Amino acid sequence: MLLASSPLELRRQIKAWKQAGETIAFVPTMGNLHSGHISLVTEAKKHASKVVVSIFVNPLQFNNPDDLTNYPRTLEEDSAQLISEGVDLLFTPTPDIMYPKGLEAQTFVEVPNITDVFCGESRPGHFRGVSTIVNKLFNLVAPDVACFGMKDYQQLQVIKLMVEDLSLDIKVIGVETVRTEHGLAKSSRNGYLSQQELDVAPLLYRTMKLIETHVCSGVEIDDAVEQAKAFLASTPLTTDYLHVQRADNLSSPNNDDKKLVILAAAYLGSARLIDNLVFER
Repeated sequence: MLLASSPLELRRQIKAWKQAGETIAFVPTMGNLHSGHISLVTEAKKHASKVVVSIFVNPLQFNNPDDLTNYPRTLEEDSAQLISEGVDLLFTPTPDIMYPKGLEAQTFVEVPNITDVFCGESRPGHFRGVSTIVNKLFNLVAPDVACFGMKDYQQLQVIKLMVEDLSLDIKVIGVETVRTEHGLAKSSRNGYLSQQELDVAPLLYRTMKLIETHVCSGVEIDDAVEQAKAFLASTPLTTDYLHVQRADNLSSPNNDDKKLVILAAAYLGSARLIDNLVFER
């Protein structure tokens, strides 16, 4: 596996590959890799002859400085996993490389309408940071394909809309969420959970499955969501948000909409869990 930490190194290798007729698939991450990330790499290998992964803990998307400071950094272990998975290049820039003028002087990319609700409401500026760094990385890697996890469904939709609006020639692929045997979505933030909390955390997924069952059986969406919130209130989970939206654009659904997504976030101990479930009724 090749390593690059500067844009110059990265671009030289990308240019050489493209001149040789290779195609590029890209998986951007913040490291602390788990099986969910590896599933993105596995999918990426299906769509291109070369796979590039980036590891960059992006300060622009953290509205809580403590969260940024405490985010787990496990580069040595991550590199070993990526080597074993046959990744062709790992890009590991620093904040000074990605934001040489500092965060306050950085030009940013902001996707309108869908970034100030749900996670965007709870984490002001988060999606502006996401769309800015992903756009910068897209410009550096110049991929044909990019893979993102469906666990962060709102993020996936933000990136798809950014690519469409900015006329980027990149195919964005959403990859199914990887879960534990009890249904908990794999996430780097699960490391913040105690063993007791890990036993409780799958209740969020079970709650979403309950909503799916009710809506598919004819229960009104608002009633199904209220029942689910009442259930969560009886558990150690504290609901941040819980909504059923149209899967294509996250707008409010009507009775004719068939493909829906449940968007959920809840606090458990020091962790904020995010999960989503796409279904058809």
